[in-house]
Amino acid sequence: MSYVIDTSVQLPIRPRPISIIGAGAIVQDAHLPAYQKAGWPIEQIYDLDPAKARQVAQRFAIPKVAESLDQFIGQASPDAVFDVAVPAAALPMILPLLPECSVVLIQKPFGETLHEARQLLSICAQRQFTASVNMQMKFIPAVIAAKNLIAQGAIGELHDLEIRMNIDHPWQLWTFLFGLPRMEMLYHSIHYMDLLKYFFGMPKSVYAKTSQHPNQMQLASTRSVIIFDYDRPIRAFINTNHGHAFGTRHQESFIKWEGTQGAIKTTLGLNINFPQGVADTFEYVVLDEGQAPEWQSVQLRGSWYPDAFIGSMADLLCFADGSSQTHSTSVAEAVKTMQLVEAAYRSSDGGGISIDSLTP
Repeated sequence: MSYVIDTSVQLPIRPRPISIIGAGAIVQDAHLPAYQKAGWPIEQIYDLDPAKARQVAQRFAIPKVAESLDQFIGQASPDAVFDVAVPAAALPMILPLLPECSVVLIQKPFGETLHEARQLLSICAQRQFTASVNMQMKFIPAVIAAKNLIAQGAIGELHDLEIRMNIDHPWQLWTFLFGLPRMEMLYHSIHYMDLLKYFFGMPKSVYAKTSQHPNQMQLASTRSVIIFDYDRPIRAFINTNHGHAFGTRHQESFIKWEGTQGAIKTTLGLNINFPQGVADTFEYVVLDEGQAPEWQSVQLRGSWYPDAFIGSMADLLCFADGSSQTHSTSVAEAVKTMQLVEAAYRSSDGGGISIDSLTP
């Protein structure tokens, strides 16, 4: 049986002019290349560092640079979409200043705690925003392809999802992360927790342990193991180590789905030698009675950067223009993901069963 390998996303009927707050690495490496690739208009940019904003504007041919947040809001088009790409700690100060009924894409995480996420959700409701949080991993072309294969029944019933990252991540690109009490699970593995939820729904409980690396002690944690527990026979877990500084030979960055009749595995090459990355791979196998399993490789177009960022913005814009009833990046969904993050931290803080308590 043949299966359709589809990686497309629905695009908005009429793109809105994009006004961007923040000119950091994620904007330069992912947001702006994505919007340029999609052919969407970018009308202005603002950053606390005006020189950086001007430099980015020149690089990406952005026509306006705002010198203050007030100027930025005042000169935004009435139908603008606001792309708020700032650290989570700045969101409570910025969101209340945006015009009522705005369309807003908010960089993850949605606050630094579940309590903050609920406060931000309240702000979005009071301001009557149509708002998303940029949880874009579900729009990586390989993930879209896997979701579609699973929907076609290619691998039977999905029961196992493993995400493994054994990489050497350049945290120095995001200096605001240094000194935060919560780091790896909140700012990185949140993507993977959101993805497990996307495929399996909310678990009944979470087991987790996050820890520092002896060579990365200036960060709260850079290694995590997270297990989602469901009330059915599912194995779903995340294993990350961002301190594998021994070359790329044994670095790993993959997602693996297993079903009752087949499996899918994709390498996310961006994480290896980030941000240059290596090529992605995508393979799947379907069991055929009487035949030895045979993996098939598929060459997919696109990768996490910048293509997934087209998907997250498109998800918001299509919902805003009424062409789609699906809004998988909504702030309400983001609060659910923050519940998972909070559960993971509480599990990590609580620790395991003491061996001494079991001593006769």
